[in-house]
Amino acid sequence: MTRLIVTLICVLLPTTALANTVYKCRKDDKVVFSQTACPQEYSQHKIEYQLGITTETDSDKRETPVDPLQSLLNSQTISKEKLLQLLDAELYRLKQENSYFEILRASELQKLERQRYWQHKEKDDPEYISQLNKINDHFNGLTSNNTQAIQQLSDRKTQISAETEPEEAKEKP
Repeated sequence: MTRLIVTLICVLLPTTALANTVYKCRKDDKVVFSQTACPQEYSQHKIEYQLGITTETDSDKRETPVDPLQSLLNSQTISKEKLLQLLDAELYRLKQENSYFEILRASELQKLERQRYWQHKEKDDPEYISQLNKINDHFNGLTSNNTQAIQQLSDRKTQISAETEPEEAKEKP
């Protein structure tokens, strides 16, 4: 039973926490899952979740955590090619998230419409309109936040690309 629960936690934790790396910390019979590295007295297994594939590796070697956002913003720590690649990946993720928000919005609106129909309310009912506006405001806010982040990352990508092009032109002659 305990193994089943631990297995379910392993499968569900990465998707619910929206993290791509989880650490399984063991000490004697105790197992703890964490998004940060395990304390020294625990043995550590690193569980990575990416593109629907979960990989578990024994990683007692301690890692110093690197904030991906700081890596993206601080071009001194990584090469420009890698930085552009990370920016592209984050832009893609944000655009996918916006698409997901639109799917959720459509689902919520459809649910609200079904509820209105079965309760025999009109489309101009104040309660219906209030709920409709609440749903739209919520998803508009989420999409707006992502759109702002997309714009900032796109501007940064353009800036980095512009810095890279003159260097390449100097090397060619």
